Amino acid sequence: MEKIIEKASILIESLPYIRTFYGKIFVIKYGGAAQVKKDLKDAFARDVVLLNYIGIRPVIIHGGGPKISSFMEKMGKKPEFIEGQRVTDEETMDIVEMVLGGLVNKEIVSLINSHGGKAVGLSGKDGALIKAKKKLLRKTSSETGVDEIIDIGLVGEVTGIDAHILNTLEKDGFIPVISPVGVGTKGETLNINADYVAASIASALKAEKLILLTDVPGIKDKVGDIIPTLRKDDVKNLSADGTISGGMLPKVQACLKAIEGGVAKTHIVDGRVPHCLLLEIFTNAGIGTEILA
Repeated sequence: MEKIIEKASILIESLPYIRTFYGKIFVIKYGGAAQVKKDLKDAFARDVVLLNYIGIRPVIIHGGGPKISSFMEKMGKKPEFIEGQRVTDEETMDIVEMVLGGLVNKEIVSLINSHGGKAVGLSGKDGALIKAKKKLLRKTSSETGVDEIIDIGLVGEVTGIDAHILNTLEKDGFIPVISPVGVGTKGETLNINADYVAASIASALKAEKLILLTDVPGIKDKVGDIIPTLRKDDVKNLSADGTISGGMLPKVQACLKAIEGGVAKTHIVDGRVPHCLLLEIFTNAGIGTEILA
């Protein structure tokens, strides 16, 4: 009987959040271990379907970097990265598009649908959803001290989002699942960082939340403790003193971009925790780190 009462208490705790978030858009960047391990994939799909059934409107943007690298190696191409960005020639772009749009995307769609959802897979090229321009890296030369421009190929950055197709799908109860490739100014296909795509889409949709699933528990302070809540100024200070560094920097920058674009709240959540979405959204304690204005 105590276990039954405990379950009821959990449901009651979630009620104010369900009421607050009904009809709101949540943009979720799906990647890391949650996209690889079967039990975590199933938990993620169930979470998304549950959100949809209780009136929250989820939009999923996925990555797929490890799988792209694996396929490249099978095809005799060695993955190359500069400043954390994949060097993408035309042949690599073909592999990226094949893996993201033809394999990863459809797997996620199928998984959500198998748990009772109505997911639809999209590329950023569909309906010119993601407009982009070629991204050039700037790196200071160790020899001359002068900034050098590095061409990393068909890698892009978002210049605009046409959210019409997403709004149309969501009004009919569909869950969009988006692969992060965009259309350049000359119609070329560009590979784009999924965190930044998620931030841009969240801004365009004026989403209530942007949630980034990662393989870390959240943002940690100098002694290794998770920081549950940060504001924009806190993030800038922690980045300046090196507390936030490495692979966490682009995720934090994506969160700041989303907040500046009108998103109410952003979250960096440990995707290795089963049902992490529900724990972050519907419990008082939450998990991970939330970043707000």
